[in-house]
Amino acid sequence: MGTMPVNRLLITMSVPMMLSMLVQALYNVVDSMFVARISEAALTAVTLAYPMQNLMIAVGIGTCVGFNALLSRSLGEREFARANKAADNAVFLGFVNFLLFACIGLFVISFYLNAQTNIAEIIRYGHDYLFIVCVFSLGFFGQITFSRLLQSTGKTMFSMMIQLSGALVNLILDPILIFGLFGFPRMEVAGAAIATVIGQFTAMMLGIILNLLYNKEITLSLRGMIHPDAAILKRIYSVGIPTIAMNSISSVMIFGMNQILISFSSTATALFGVYFKLQSFVFMPVIGLNNGMVPIIAYNFGAKKKARMIRTFRLAVTYGVSILLIGMLVFQLFPHRLLLLFNASEEMLAIGIPALRTISLSYLFPGFCIITLSTFQALGHGLKGFIVSLVRQLVFLLPTAYLLSLTGRLELIWFSFPIAEIVAVLLCIMMLIRVYRQEVELMPDEDG
Repeated sequence: MGTMPVNRLLITMSVPMMLSMLVQALYNVVDSMFVARISEAALTAVTLAYPMQNLMIAVGIGTCVGFNALLSRSLGEREFARANKAADNAVFLGFVNFLLFACIGLFVISFYLNAQTNIAEIIRYGHDYLFIVCVFSLGFFGQITFSRLLQSTGKTMFSMMIQLSGALVNLILDPILIFGLFGFPRMEVAGAAIATVIGQFTAMMLGIILNLLYNKEITLSLRGMIHPDAAILKRIYSVGIPTIAMNSISSVMIFGMNQILISFSSTATALFGVYFKLQSFVFMPVIGLNNGMVPIIAYNFGAKKKARMIRTFRLAVTYGVSILLIGMLVFQLFPHRLLLLFNASEEMLAIGIPALRTISLSYLFPGFCIITLSTFQALGHGLKGFIVSLVRQLVFLLPTAYLLSLTGRLELIWFSFPIAEIVAVLLCIMMLIRVYRQEVELMPDEDG
């Protein structure tokens, strides 16, 4: 972390994460492709379920960002006892998060779905999917926790193996359980959820084994897991809560957009779900790059190696922007072919082709923003990321989309995305300048 050439280190840390995130995106897309072949109502149900599922991801990732930054920084400062406590408390928090979403699955999802639509078929499909994913979410939280423990100590190849194992199991089981192949009953949307859960539990078990065998930088203790340290929890959530809140904002945005779009048609809502699956192919590699970058920034901040921090940031921005520009080009040139992957109807093609081209214009900016916000998290400024996300998605994107919907022209709503991204990049630039002057500029220069 502190001696390898920065570009080589960033590639070594990030490429396995980028590949694993691409696989993650692949099985999310394949999941929806299979569901779309049941009916458009099934695809709409999964779209309406997505904000709740995204909230689960936000809580899991936010918690991991908190302990990831603390653990990597502790290792950089050679505070090994604190690093071990961070790891133990991470496992404890993963179990607490599972209990929270199991309760949501048991008591909240019926109200949640009925608040969005009164179409019985969509509600039934959505309930089948969300109940299984939430009540059996232990595999998800276990998978992400043990994967990030390996990532925190630089073992991103093992982290990739965890992601790949779950993704492959999901990909194999999806068509079997959804359509009832090889003697299995046809379970439709519930089958997609069961395949996801089985894949997550598989990944969790592999994560436990790999941590026990190969993650020698930290020592997990059962006693530490069942007796959490209040001071460590506070430090984890000083970064984690703003990150959770920041990522949860997208759930609110998606929920709000679904309400705006369903007033036009359920096809418009299904299209929005298709877009989110497709855009994961573009953003997941950037998130993988980001996941590889954060421990490097955090470690070298703890070790007070200014030059390595700055070079890591610049390289990450260059790679992130390049990936998103390629993604924008694909959306501009091949929207018709992308939509046909989801069995798109003529109506979905008519509204979807201009939608994908308009939304993808916003890809000019997020590469810089994603890396900048993650740098804030690595330096312990998670609140700044929350502010940017709040302004981008709830202050600008959602109100702009609503105002444009009042024109009665669906195609105008999509312009809210590039408008919001322009605001976000300006905010990021201002905050980055301030953080650099306050915390980085005064650090001693080193060759790194």
